[in-house]
Amino acid sequence: MTALERAIEMTSQLVAFDTESAKTNLPLIDFVENYLKEQQVPYKRAPNAAGDKAAIFATIGPDAPGGVLLSGHTDVVPVAGQDWSGDPFVLRRMRDRLYGRGAVDMKGFGAVCLAMIPEFRQARLTRPIHILLSYDEETTCRGPLDLIARLGVDLPKPAAVIVGEPTSMQVADAHKSVTTFVTRVTGFEIHSANLHRGVSAVHVACQLVCELERIGADLQAAGDPSGRFDPPWSSVHIGVIHGGTARNIVAGNCAFEWEVRGLPGTRGALVRDRLEAYADELRRTRFAGFPHAGIETVIENEVPGLSPEPGSPAETLALRLARRNETIAVPYATEAGHFQQAGVPTVVCGPGRIDQAHQPDEYIEIEQISACVDFMRRLAAELSA
Repeated sequence: MTALERAIEMTSQLVAFDTESAKTNLPLIDFVENYLKEQQVPYKRAPNAAGDKAAIFATIGPDAPGGVLLSGHTDVVPVAGQDWSGDPFVLRRMRDRLYGRGAVDMKGFGAVCLAMIPEFRQARLTRPIHILLSYDEETTCRGPLDLIARLGVDLPKPAAVIVGEPTSMQVADAHKSVTTFVTRVTGFEIHSANLHRGVSAVHVACQLVCELERIGADLQAAGDPSGRFDPPWSSVHIGVIHGGTARNIVAGNCAFEWEVRGLPGTRGALVRDRLEAYADELRRTRFAGFPHAGIETVIENEVPGLSPEPGSPAETLALRLARRNETIAVPYATEAGHFQQAGVPTVVCGPGRIDQAHQPDEYIEIEQISACVDFMRRLAAELSA
């Protein structure tokens, strides 16, 4: 069986595990663990606090600092409500494509890493190749944090990290950050015929949403000085809003969930601070005489952006392995920013197109799997020199 055939077969096996983010990934991790044992590859398993999910860290080659870490996630987004033409968790091969949930985002990359282990072992590596498969990337991106904190402590610290999110095997040296928030408004509930004696949490929330729209417009006007991102600005988005109990009751409560996707160097907390200044004005005006009314905004999650590091070991190596002359920037977030904050040079480079991610009938092209296999083969040769 060729390396490409092994990679396709491994993709089929990984896709067969329903690892939607709300569900456990332990059956998949058990499968990977058994495979690593068969390949005589040492590994460490890192469960989450609840014990229903785990990450796994494997090392091929010498147990030493340096080398390269290949990072991917095992969780996938839900399939509910999507119009699939077949079972999302059964990989289907149609002509030059492989269809299945997670095929491109990003079990295809993980499958290539695992399928290449026999070749990695035969390469007589002088520097190690590490493989990290984590969880919860699609929700919080916090799944690999425990293991990242252990790099250079009880785990070898790599010289470079390659995160295998789909980039069509181009090398991305920058991506946006994501900061998510929830804003909760407490009003004073009363019959709507006497609305002047109450304060509507829904009305106040709408004013706050409009302020976020104004902040978003300012960020759009400021644009992207680097000229590398699409869309070329930091963005503000309100995804969920709910509140009130009935049409004829002044709403006592309302909440909305929102996010900031920031260009490198733009912190979502700055948007929160500007919204808070506007909230202070509403507290002084709309809430006068209502001591129990209030507005609270909290950060739910922060995923740091990836900033360019021209000439870094990760960029130089990945460009050489991918046979590319220049880097790109991507608008989505990954765990790459966490690695960079831990002091490890990091880039994003993986098979497939991001516009297939999260879609019904998600697919990855076999040519992209093949290109990733070639990339890994060149990596093994590089680390054997």
